Amino acid sequence: MTGASLWPRYAEPADLAAIEAVPLAERNLPESTYTLLGRAAARWPDRPATTVLPAAARWREPVRRTFAELLADVHRYANLLRELGIRRGDAVALMAPNCADLVPATLAAQLAGISVPLNGALSRDHLAELLRLSGARVLITAGPELAPEIWDTAKGFAPQLDALLVLRPTGAAGEPAVLPAIDSVRVGYLADLAADHDASDFDGEPPAASDLAALFHTGGTTGAPKLAAHTHANEVADAWMIAANSLLDVGSVIFAALPLFHVNALVVTMLAPLFKGQHAVWAGPLGYREPALYGQFWKIVAEHRIAAMSAVPTVYSVLAQCPVDADISSLRHAMVGASPLPAAVREGFQARTGVTLVEGYGLTEATCASARSFPDDPRPGTVGQRLPYQRMKVVHPDTGDELPRGETGVLAISGPTVFPGYVVGRDGDGYVLDGLGKLRGGWLDTGDLARLDADGFVSLAGRVKDLIIRGGHNIDPAMIEDTLLDHPEVTAAGAVGRPDEHSGEVPVAYVTLTPGATATEADLLAWAAGRVPERAAAPKAVTVLDALPVTDVGKPYKLALRADAARRAIAEALAPFDGVTVDGVIEDGTVVAIVTLASEVDETKVTSTLSRYTVPLRLTYEGHP
Repeated sequence: MTGASLWPRYAEPADLAAIEAVPLAERNLPESTYTLLGRAAARWPDRPATTVLPAAARWREPVRRTFAELLADVHRYANLLRELGIRRGDAVALMAPNCADLVPATLAAQLAGISVPLNGALSRDHLAELLRLSGARVLITAGPELAPEIWDTAKGFAPQLDALLVLRPTGAAGEPAVLPAIDSVRVGYLADLAADHDASDFDGEPPAASDLAALFHTGGTTGAPKLAAHTHANEVADAWMIAANSLLDVGSVIFAALPLFHVNALVVTMLAPLFKGQHAVWAGPLGYREPALYGQFWKIVAEHRIAAMSAVPTVYSVLAQCPVDADISSLRHAMVGASPLPAAVREGFQARTGVTLVEGYGLTEATCASARSFPDDPRPGTVGQRLPYQRMKVVHPDTGDELPRGETGVLAISGPTVFPGYVVGRDGDGYVLDGLGKLRGGWLDTGDLARLDADGFVSLAGRVKDLIIRGGHNIDPAMIEDTLLDHPEVTAAGAVGRPDEHSGEVPVAYVTLTPGATATEADLLAWAAGRVPERAAAPKAVTVLDALPVTDVGKPYKLALRADAARRAIAEALAPFDGVTVDGVIEDGTVVAIVTLASEVDETKVTSTLSRYTVPLRLTYEGHP
């Protein structure tokens, strides 16, 4: 496969047809993520592959690996895993914040077996369920120096494990902390245990394209956790689609700061750079969540000549407020996704930096990325054009019939990046996978409301499950959010349904404002009432927050808003009663209103009032659990 065939021109929307004129099978993509790494190490052995910062305050003390060094460490770690009994169908769980050794550890897990990256901030019950589903007997985890809370959690899972392999902080010096001895569990530092293993080759059979590479959890903060399976072919194909971007050439430097338990970090900033020998500069263990990073950010861009970065809108909102105190002329590709991009953030970032934000769209069940935008051909209101070889259609939410271009329905995707299913069990042949209603005839139901234009550009219109149903009438929350985002002082907006005794639920909104904003909640309510496209969608209340709730990877967390809306609605209904307190909590992905009564409150009257609401309720009493 020639370089010209592997890398077609891909700089503008019109290039898509020419790219797809060559079948993907003829592009001779690497067989696996291991083959992809080996290809990079063979072509650019001495070029830097990863540079990892210990922390924002120590950004001038990074740990660097060349491509050859990265491959050598992957071999060592994979051969250690093989010694511990890991074979092709076995899971290796990884639970740690980003650090220098987590990158090779992740690739080694995919080489020896199947990687299962875990978010250590999830509840213990969720983590226990994910470990049970995966069947992992080896856990690579943060040690007491790197993340004490994660280490404490990891030790609690020791009885169900064969080995705990421990990671130290990036650039750690001196003697490490002494690790406890745990009966029947091999406990030790990963780098030390792997030091004497073969660095030149892998002792086992390398993975094939159809083999599972990873199991990524999804739904961990919004409902029962699920493990979505990715094959090596899924990950390699999606990484190639991202790397094919003609705006980033061989040797470009990519900034990485999202956690490696998220698909964006794995595919966009770890695998895609391997295709063109690009250098990935990784932030410290807190990534974009480290406040000190923002004060040093432009200096880091200048020092490493960062060409591209990927983040969520909240990150760019903060960066738009940071004075540019260094030469950032190298930065030309700033990608944004995971949640809607407010116009104020787009304009503020571009005014500050001169760099156009490039929107994208993707989901774990389609590996990672499925659409991208083009800085020289902006399409406001869209999240980009479908990526090569991925197919998209919009279907009716009830019938499943395909809708004409321009009409809004449920977005469906097919192609080489669509996952094979969720893990629902194991049998003698390995994991049992099931689409659980997401896969229908090879098409993935994304659950996103969207419309497509003639060029394959996607405009999102919210989540099907986020629809506000007012008296049987479906209201798209994006309609309200877009109206509020048009206000010059609004930087983010989220609309949800609030329980209502007459209509079931009514729309309410939450917003954040620019620093020094003067708009009041009453002003914003009047703004929305006068501009929202349909009368029924006019919000009944607008609440200003310091920040909208998000997940650990920056996606909007609307369940938290719905819980607050439920709390406010029930509290308002029970205001006539003294001695009543209300809380809104999330249990298994459902909002529940917890009503606590003092002993003198008439329970019958309270129950009668609450019967007018459909939100799940639970009564408790002062002094009782």
